[in-house]
Amino acid sequence: MKLTAVFQKFPEGYAAFVEELPDANTQGKTLEKARGNLAEAVQLILEAGRHIAQDEFGQCEVDGW
Repeated sequence: MKLTAVFQKFPEGYAAFVEELPDANTQGKTLEKARGNLAEAVQLILEAGRHIAQDEFGQCEVDGW
């Protein structure tokens, strides 16, 4: 899966978001920190979505790929 990460520099650091995941946004004092924070945010959002799908569909098989 390929996602579009966008980083915007501000005097205080960097804002970061993923275009395809509206809830994936974060910030960091450095570009490297913003990248790491964004990677963690994306991972948490995808994991949460997987858990929600498992809860919602109960007995259906939910598989990660």
